[in-house]
Amino acid sequence: MSSSTENGVGGTRNTIGEKTYKKTTSSTLKGAIQLGIGYTVGNLTSKPERDVLMQDFYVVESVFLPSEGSNLTPAHHYPDFRFKTYAPLAFRYFRELFGIKPDDYLYSICKEPLIELSNPGASGSLFYLTSDDEFIIKTVQHKEAEFLQKLLPGYYMNLNQNPRTLLPKFYGLYCVQSGGMNIRLVVMNNVLPRSVKMQYKYDLKGSTYKRRASRKEREKSCPTFKDLDFQDMHDGLYFDAETYNALTKTLQRDCRVLESFKIMDYSLLLGVHVLEQNNRDGEMGQVGRPVGQRVLYSTAMESIQGDGKAAEALTTDDTMGGIPCKTNKDEKLVIFLGIIDILQSYRFIKKLEHSWKALVYDGDTVSVHRPGFYANRFLKFMGTTVFRKILRKSYNCLLAAALQYLYLQLQS
Repeated sequence: MSSSTENGVGGTRNTIGEKTYKKTTSSTLKGAIQLGIGYTVGNLTSKPERDVLMQDFYVVESVFLPSEGSNLTPAHHYPDFRFKTYAPLAFRYFRELFGIKPDDYLYSICKEPLIELSNPGASGSLFYLTSDDEFIIKTVQHKEAEFLQKLLPGYYMNLNQNPRTLLPKFYGLYCVQSGGMNIRLVVMNNVLPRSVKMQYKYDLKGSTYKRRASRKEREKSCPTFKDLDFQDMHDGLYFDAETYNALTKTLQRDCRVLESFKIMDYSLLLGVHVLEQNNRDGEMGQVGRPVGQRVLYSTAMESIQGDGKAAEALTTDDTMGGIPCKTNKDEKLVIFLGIIDILQSYRFIKKLEHSWKALVYDGDTVSVHRPGFYANRFLKFMGTTVFRKILRKSYNCLLAAALQYLYLQLQS
């Protein structure tokens, strides 16, 4: 199957196939996803628990679901389709690592209709959200799915060492085959809960070249701004020292992992919720879910806290698992964040793009760069421009006293 055909089905090209797909088959795709995952996860429960082996990362299971049903699958009112599940045992391990029980996974994805989101990026992918806010289902191109498969053993090793991460949490990789078309899908954690109103939303790369939201994007009801917009709109976000250190340490560790896999051009998705503004408006959020996400380590605060003690102290019903911070004007905020768009391989996808841009523009400002340079620039921007540390008053007083003592010593 050629990638152009696949892209047309996935809605990533302005073709007739895309329009037909958008108008008539989105409900079919959502139904196929629910039927397919319902079957494959249910079937997986009969397989005994065991350690993940290297060959498990390369297994692909396939089932045919005819509309009239079979002795294995239920009847349905969609066209016949085949559903493929990649590395089922490995992804079962990942779900278990994050405390996701099979019944909860099925309930989240299959119980209620999936919610189709407007595409927040330039990839042309389709995004579906589960009604309980837990999971995002995203269509991915063939190369991205292939790269994730290659990434799985290293991803497994990294999660074993540290499940608290701001990297995407992958819970499943699937493919719907229907009418000669392949639509590949990945199930991930949802970074920005609908239940909390985000007054500001950013896609940050640490680059300044053309990193400003377009006029069309700005006209949206909830636009996604970029790096230069952040600098225009905020003088940094301020955290207490412990939270700042935990946040920057997590970002550093995650970026080094990405660098080791030659991954780059990723972004930090950042949602900013203004607490006091919400109180003035008399609303908590768009949905008003009373409790945070159930998935282990899935909230922003859980992702950066090593021992959980600080997270317990700071996480309240108001913060919904977000990370508390302030503006330079002492306005109280809660942020939600995660690293996104990591399924890019520098060697295969971005090398030519960088070579061309390097000839035309100042290489340091282009968003596509060498993985090591990209990681360092990303970390510098996040650790100095976006996130800042509040100096404790006691520290300031101590410093002032020390300076005064030094001054007196010099005078005597």
